[in-house]
Amino acid sequence: MGIPSGDDVVLIQQPKSPGDSTVVTVNCPDKAGLGCDLCRIILEFGLCITRADFSTDGRWCYIVFWVVPDSTLHRLNWDSLKNRLSYASPPCLIPFYFDQKSNGPSLPSLYLLKFCFLDQKGLLHDVTKVLTELEFTIQRVKVMTTPDGKVIDLFFITDGMELLHTEKRRGDTCRHLVSVFKECCISCELQLAGPEYESLQAFSSLPLAIAEELFSYEPSEGKSGTQAICTDTAMANKTSVTMDNHLSPAHTLLQIQCIDQKGLFYDILRTSKDCNIQILFECKRVPECGLIHSANQWRKIIDPKLQLTLCSRLKAEMLHPFRVIIANRGPDTELLVANPVELCGKGRPRVFYDVTLALKTLGICIFSAEIGRHSTKDQQWEVYRFLLDENCRVPLASARGRKEIVDRVRRTLMGW
Repeated sequence: MGIPSGDDVVLIQQPKSPGDSTVVTVNCPDKAGLGCDLCRIILEFGLCITRADFSTDGRWCYIVFWVVPDSTLHRLNWDSLKNRLSYASPPCLIPFYFDQKSNGPSLPSLYLLKFCFLDQKGLLHDVTKVLTELEFTIQRVKVMTTPDGKVIDLFFITDGMELLHTEKRRGDTCRHLVSVFKECCISCELQLAGPEYESLQAFSSLPLAIAEELFSYEPSEGKSGTQAICTDTAMANKTSVTMDNHLSPAHTLLQIQCIDQKGLFYDILRTSKDCNIQILFECKRVPECGLIHSANQWRKIIDPKLQLTLCSRLKAEMLHPFRVIIANRGPDTELLVANPVELCGKGRPRVFYDVTLALKTLGICIFSAEIGRHSTKDQQWEVYRFLLDENCRVPLASARGRKEIVDRVRRTLMGW
């Protein structure tokens, strides 16, 4: 593998025939967690990885992704995807012994988008969709409905293009939002979120009983209708994680078999990254099978306890990468969705987008929404809380209605 020029670090080859996959090739120096970072960006753009090949000697890597767009996407900026993947890849014209920690990307600036409009069913998802297409990541959100039928959305966002510091990018964003939602838009403001806005980012604490139900590995007795953790025997039987130290003299073969789902490669590589597992050779996927060759810092994974821990954690991530419940919040009905946060502090892309899409499809209005973080003894979680409007076709008080909501939200998140 030779050193590519700057334009050749990431190559995108469009399909020759409709229905074929787009091929994305990354050729650059290797670094810990690079595969996870690239998969997160690809997932952020609403693309599904149908196959991937990894090859590395520890210094240089060659990665190929076969991707297809999400069916809900109206447009996709391939040039921007290439730029984002290139930016996430280590620079080529530096020594191989560069300090990876000192070259990590700095945290992007946080901006506050204040958007006020007349209440309308499904509008929160529509705004989220526009922000996603503009390559903004929603870090925090406060959604409030006023008695006179107005909605105030406070989006704390970061810019994937890192251009919000320019007046043009901020102006273009506000003008685009006003033009798209001109019939119901009242006002739109976008500015840097200074320390004076920290109180608006505050996340109300979870009641103990709700936290226990949300983060428990298995659903509580009598609550199986509201907890979207996989208990289906057929699905569990199709999920297996095995290790083999006999097929290679130097490395451990880690084989994963599971049902296909959205973000599968991201979940595998996120877990491997957090467990300090280095992907060495290749990773392929067919509809219900994943295969990874990996090693732990260039040594076999021999410790039985470490093997069991890694296999158990990977299997848990395959079966339920999300936690979804419906609970009572005083007289109101609240939907809660949680997903693990990477050790580096980054959350999973497009969760807010998918949940609001599922609720819009069901015809359910959102009275208020917020995003925050919650820590358990061994994991940090990103938690999404939605107060649901009772005036909808789905009976929120019934177990059947709640199960319908949980199932639809979970299936949308999983891409089923």
